[in-house]
Amino acid sequence: MSPTSKRERIFTGLVATGFACASFVALSVMGTHAGATEHRNQTVESTTSRTPGEPILAIVSLRSQRITVYDAKGLILRSRVSSGQRGRETPAGIFSIIQKDAEHYSNIYDDAYMPNMERLTWSGIALHGGVVPGYPASHGCVRMPYEFAKHLFDLTQIGLRTIVSPTDVVPAEIAHPILSLSKPNDSALAATRVAQADEAVAKADQARRAAGAAFREATQAMAPVRIAENLKLRANMQLAAAETALASPLTAEAKDQAERSKSETVARIAELDAQLESAKANLQPKIDALNSARQAALSAQSAQATTAQAARQAAHELAPISVLISRKTQRLYIRQDLEPTFESPVTIQDADRPIGTHIFTAMERSNGGGMRWSVVSLNTGHASGAGARRQSRPDNVQGADLKPGDQDDAKSALDRIVIPQEALQRISWMAPRSSLIITDEALSTETGKGTDFVVLLSGEPQGGIKMRRRAPPETDAYYTPRERMPNWRPRFANPFSTW
Repeated sequence: MSPTSKRERIFTGLVATGFACASFVALSVMGTHAGATEHRNQTVESTTSRTPGEPILAIVSLRSQRITVYDAKGLILRSRVSSGQRGRETPAGIFSIIQKDAEHYSNIYDDAYMPNMERLTWSGIALHGGVVPGYPASHGCVRMPYEFAKHLFDLTQIGLRTIVSPTDVVPAEIAHPILSLSKPNDSALAATRVAQADEAVAKADQARRAAGAAFREATQAMAPVRIAENLKLRANMQLAAAETALASPLTAEAKDQAERSKSETVARIAELDAQLESAKANLQPKIDALNSARQAALSAQSAQATTAQAARQAAHELAPISVLISRKTQRLYIRQDLEPTFESPVTIQDADRPIGTHIFTAMERSNGGGMRWSVVSLNTGHASGAGARRQSRPDNVQGADLKPGDQDDAKSALDRIVIPQEALQRISWMAPRSSLIITDEALSTETGKGTDFVVLLSGEPQGGIKMRRRAPPETDAYYTPRERMPNWRPRFANPFSTW
């Protein structure tokens, strides 16, 4: 990235941010929504006093313009947000974080700065830092206050389940025979494999060091052999010269000199032969040790690769899985590590009757080994006035508890599912952070390479996703192509565009 391009990005982002901030200040000065100012400037509305654990679930309420983050014990973070404005609404549905970029720029909206971006779809719906005026104002993304976005970015991992709900919903604990099928994974075996892999790494490192030491010793032992060989070669040349001289006509004095030289050279060669044999005798154990050390290093390297693969496989087997059952397609799908692993038909009793959309999340294992589950049931808010919801100023909305009827609906949905035996075997080893989704909807076309399940609520506005073109990770159109196409300008370029 050239310095000029970097400056252009920062300048554009600052101009857009400055314009938005200036508009907000002007409204405040005029007294518009003065009572909401304190809430809008507030980065985090409420947190828990305990030490937060790893985030497991994030819920964005379009009605209340709020994001709430939960760990295994409950709520840990909450903040105001700004979702998509009219015509560019943030789609309601089920997503997960599929990519993180601390310093991100959009090529859709004039290179706008989107710090601490956490992508939800490859077409460009994301969580990111931005101006939060207290009402829907983005082009489809979910803006969060800058400081909150950075804090959340540091806490989250790829795969975090993110629910965008048209109404106010919270997870409620639930129990059901299907959910109780989850058995403890063999974490002890996985830990053993990891320990074996660590031990193999240490052994391979030790073997490499031993081979290096053996090589140095062999190299040092080789020096006397090379010296003796070179001296013997020179002595043989001197002997040949003396014999050549004796074969030619010489004076008596010259002949005596040649005889003495030959005699001395022969004695020197005999001495060098003894030195060479001794040097070779000293070298051979070093060569044998070097060969043995090299073989041991190769064996240790092979063992390291084998145990590392076993550890990776164990980690993969313990990774959370996602199961989705669609009433529309009458199929069951399983994904793990953002990749599809299984698909089969599924039986849904009374299949012509709606079943709703329910997200069951494995929160944590109890001391007895059983899994604690929570459920979030999504109820469409479109029929009750989506237009009013989009234009509302929800400064006094404090959220709503999940009603007992919602849990009853979720249990009824589970009662109607008959899961095939092969699928049951696969989902019986669900780890914490795994999920089971039951929905009337089909999989969104956003579900693909490098994603978890993406489900869009068909009864809700989807303007923020309809206007976007989906791009796979390797050709992601959401990334700024300024380095590849210096003269590129975004469509609808505007020096004061919003996100």
